[in-house]
Amino acid sequence: MVIDLRSDTVTKPSKGMLEYMMAAEVGDDVYKEDPSVNALEEHLAELFGMDQALFFPSGSMANQAALKLHTNPGEQVICDKYAHIYNYEGGGASFNSGISCKLIDGHRGMFTAEQAEASINPPDFYHSPLTSLIAIENTTNKGGGACWDFEELKRIRKIADRHALGYHLDGARLWNALVAKNERPKAYGGLFDTISVCLSKGLGCPMGSVLIGKKDIMQRAIRVRKILGGGMRQVGFAAAAGLYAINRNLDLLADDHIRAKEIGEVLKSKSYIKKVEPIETNIIIFELDDDVDEQTFLNTLKKKDIHIIGMGSNKLRMVTHIDYTDMMHDSLLQTLGTL
Repeated sequence: MVIDLRSDTVTKPSKGMLEYMMAAEVGDDVYKEDPSVNALEEHLAELFGMDQALFFPSGSMANQAALKLHTNPGEQVICDKYAHIYNYEGGGASFNSGISCKLIDGHRGMFTAEQAEASINPPDFYHSPLTSLIAIENTTNKGGGACWDFEELKRIRKIADRHALGYHLDGARLWNALVAKNERPKAYGGLFDTISVCLSKGLGCPMGSVLIGKKDIMQRAIRVRKILGGGMRQVGFAAAAGLYAINRNLDLLADDHIRAKEIGEVLKSKSYIKKVEPIETNIIIFELDDDVDEQTFLNTLKKKDIHIIGMGSNKLRMVTHIDYTDMMHDSLLQTLGTL
């Protein structure tokens, strides 16, 4: 039995999802003639109470398109130092949009409205980049699946409005935050100008993300997707997986969160663990004791067919997901307890 907790992207479509995908009605999405893609986009736009949605092959491309839509070359986006758009999208902000990132030293990938306002460059000071966008990530990947306080997000919205800035949400794991905090998608749709949501993380789809937003911004999104190479043809087979997952898999995220917290409790009790970050959703980030070698620890788990991620500096990550079963969970807890 292989236990793969490197990410929630390692999941495979269930039998039910595959059957739903194979039965999908498809067409040429470049011509906007794929009924399944159109249905997914319409469903998500309605779910979040926003004007339009556009299907993308990946979350990075959806985020990169949003950055392009909100900015001009030479401008700047404000984000946390842990942000995915800065750390894990291959330098795309500078390559695709010609913009820089103003990094905030926040807490677990989150910052305050006061920190956001302090990071805005004076618009009449032409020596510094013009600030044009504030980007949020919820939940925070590098921050250990932390969920933002919605009231803080509302305060940041006021800052964005006061300074005429765009407001983008990288919601790759927003589904986890919605379930963990019992929040409504429409509340986020009423707050942000654009939101990207991922289908291939916690929801178990084989691919796909969707960018959702206001009409005045989204009307240019399909052109940007084309420029980035994201035009797809009969992609309704993948879009159907998204429709299936949203209707059937969303509530299952709560189980991932419970298992993650149980893993965290076991880790806290072990002498070889120096620290376990607070666990709110499905990501467990923990630090080994100074006298434990990270690579040796990873190799010990690999020999037992347990695969997790090493983040360097004795810090490691596990991510629970839909394919992580009760049997796997019991086996992992037992293994961690005997190391």
